[in-house]
Amino acid sequence: MRTDTGQVFKLEDYRRPDYRIPETRLSFDLHPDRTVVVSELLIERADGVPEGTPLVLDGDGLDLLALDINGEPLGANAYEATPDRLAIHALPKGPSFRLRVTTRIDPSANQALMGLYRSSGVYTTQCEAEGFRRITYSLDRPDVLSVYRVRLEADKAAAPLLLSNGNPVEAGDLPGGRHYAVWDDPHPKPSYLFALVAGDLGVVTDEFVTMSGRRVALGIYVEKGKEPRAAYAMDALKRSMTWDEEVFGREYDLDVFNIVAVSDFNMGAMENKGLNIFNDKYVLADEETATDADFANIEAIIAHEYFHNWTGNRITCRDWFQLCLKEGLTVYRDHEFSADQRSRAVKRIAEVRTLKAHQFPEDQGPLAHPVRPRRYREINNFYTATVYEKGSEVVRMIRTILGVDAFRAGMDLYFERHDGDAATIEDFLAVFEEVSGRDLSQFALWYHQAGTPNVSVKASHDAATGELVLDIEQSSPPTPGESRKRLMHIPLAFGLVGPDGRDMIWETVEGAAVEHGVLHVRKRRHHVRFTGIAERPRLSLNRGFSAPVTLSVEERPEDRAFLARHDGDLYSRWQALNGLMTDAVIEASKQLRDGRAASFSAEIAELCGTIAADDRFEEAYRALALSLPSEADIAREIGSNIDPDAILSARNGLIEAIAGANADAFATLYDRLADGGRFSPDAASAGRRALRNVLLDYLAAGSRAPGRAAAQYGDAGNMTDRSAALAVLVMRHADAAETKAALADFEARFGSDALVMDKWFQIQAAAPGTGALATVRALTNHPGFSIANPNRVRALIGTFSSANQTGFHRADGEGYRFFAGIVLEVEQRNPQVAARLATGLRSWRSLEPRRKALAREALQKIATAENLSPDLRDIVERTLA
Repeated sequence: MRTDTGQVFKLEDYRRPDYRIPETRLSFDLHPDRTVVVSELLIERADGVPEGTPLVLDGDGLDLLALDINGEPLGANAYEATPDRLAIHALPKGPSFRLRVTTRIDPSANQALMGLYRSSGVYTTQCEAEGFRRITYSLDRPDVLSVYRVRLEADKAAAPLLLSNGNPVEAGDLPGGRHYAVWDDPHPKPSYLFALVAGDLGVVTDEFVTMSGRRVALGIYVEKGKEPRAAYAMDALKRSMTWDEEVFGREYDLDVFNIVAVSDFNMGAMENKGLNIFNDKYVLADEETATDADFANIEAIIAHEYFHNWTGNRITCRDWFQLCLKEGLTVYRDHEFSADQRSRAVKRIAEVRTLKAHQFPEDQGPLAHPVRPRRYREINNFYTATVYEKGSEVVRMIRTILGVDAFRAGMDLYFERHDGDAATIEDFLAVFEEVSGRDLSQFALWYHQAGTPNVSVKASHDAATGELVLDIEQSSPPTPGESRKRLMHIPLAFGLVGPDGRDMIWETVEGAAVEHGVLHVRKRRHHVRFTGIAERPRLSLNRGFSAPVTLSVEERPEDRAFLARHDGDLYSRWQALNGLMTDAVIEASKQLRDGRAASFSAEIAELCGTIAADDRFEEAYRALALSLPSEADIAREIGSNIDPDAILSARNGLIEAIAGANADAFATLYDRLADGGRFSPDAASAGRRALRNVLLDYLAAGSRAPGRAAAQYGDAGNMTDRSAALAVLVMRHADAAETKAALADFEARFGSDALVMDKWFQIQAAAPGTGALATVRALTNHPGFSIANPNRVRALIGTFSSANQTGFHRADGEGYRFFAGIVLEVEQRNPQVAARLATGLRSWRSLEPRRKALAREALQKIATAENLSPDLRDIVERTLA
């Protein structure tokens, strides 16, 4: 674990490296607790750097065994070496030389899962962002690109599989039962993309023929016996490769493409060149063990990591401040892929729900930062929803502003101009300015300025003159380090919905630029005048969520209900109904806090019944429309003085009102949607199951008996229906004998499958109420739980802190105290996971006063603990600031 020096890295301090490393040769003599790494580097002094400038290499906990330059060992006075740094002062004359560094590391002791580690008998690497320096001394930064040749040697019985980046070039047996393999990657890459895997794994193989006719060997390596569960991942990979050729013109560039699935992994997956390493939860799937959500995630994440081959690998980022250049851009690409593979409207709603659930709170709290941060203390803490999801939204806005054709032309120019380059946001925006002739300097503020802008709209219509006037104002709240905000360029897609439910056509518009249904908000205030509008329209604003903003619209109460029934934009229709539900729960929670009975408009229940029965909409869309906003979503909209207990009671009240008004219709539709035991992971089948399971929750909420949910659990022929039924039993009938029997049955069926048991942990951790803490405490002692495994920790503790508002935010603060203790325990093994867990308290200031004080005490307990890692200290100090 690195010492916390308190150093803050700033974008303005960037300077190019003094030395380049065009060639890297690595040799690994793999042993569980004493692996020896020999690194042979061709070092070149950068232009303009004076001769004799010291070479300073990064390290992290390294044991230096030997050091020589051009074959000559260096004397002790020629260099300074610590476990975390190697500075060489006595360098040969001339522009280049060869450096040979020998280090020793202990993969089995590496519980942080960064660098080279050994888990479940498999050697694995994770080098992004700064893990390579845990393997050997290096210029461990993304703007130092090198061609790698790697030799791996290991015990053949323990590790018959030896993989690295690039193409295999040589392999053979060695004395003593050992063997070796050599891999060559012809494409220059930064050290964070280096990877190796060595172990005993099963494999699924296939082949892909590229658009130019080259044959690429595909391999997905998994734990032996689980090969059939990699079939869907292989199918998703081949579809991803085809899509990237068709949509972006990007062809794969090596002879092989390998994916390895491992169970102990900090991230979802890693895009190492030609050797993607995945958390096995995003590879393994079949109908018995994976839900429809799992299948969709596998499809999206397989695609995401593959798409990185061009947006991340062939073109990387110059420095970590440019992280969104690869992550936000690639998230945009995987979103588009999933939209083309499934339903564009459903996918868009899911994307926005994720953004609002994770990124909006980030923007509104102490951890707010721009899409391109200007400073960081620990880069691992900036793999955030802002960089990923908001970064994707910024790319989407570029397409909205320029149009599809100009956007594709800009992407083509970007690939052509920066292939093999370490690029910046300015490089990215420049290609779009060049192909379109537009000035994007104001738009660039989306990359540089933190916070979620708000757009307020007032409308007035004059029937006599046929004029509609919109008064639009933009504002952005202050965020840490940014008290004054500059005006943004906000592309606001919109429609004017007439009394017949159709979009109205206007004659003229003045006061703001309007192009192809998009109103461009650039000033603080716009007075926009439409002519030729004979009747008062309803405003359908931010269609398709064209900009990541919040909207404040002065409208009549009935306008939102009208849009929920008639808006031609499916996203906006969903948003209207979702907004009605949110407002209803907020009002009911106020009534409850004031000691009154909660009441609900019958119109919401009637709307839900109408959309449930409307076969014009696909089932997946209806499932989303009927799903109430979560307790966390509602808390976010309330914003301050939050009482989670009142929100839960109010939300349950609305569910019961909807269920009561539609009981017979929902039951009939639920029965009609039964699939007769057939299973397919396709989008239409998944949509039918989604709608049926939403209806099951309503039916359970409207009944005191658990019979229907228990019957679905017993009859389920797939994990989607089984886990949904179990969740309904736990949420709606926690004390029923049927619920306890189902939990025991699930454990008996799947107790040996860690990924499936994660669902069992999650379902129980999410069950609301003050009793949840006792359940979670008990589950930390379950034989299937391991504090050292990131998936187990996220499944139980992560779910409890993020998805259980009443259990985590207990009024007595016990949830916070338990959480602080767990975070500190995890931190001793894996600082990255601990830091990500700690973000569960990022919104503590929005709680009601008593809970707020208790949450602060828990954060202070973490902050004052001894020997905190840089990762955790950075998060906690910023959260408390």
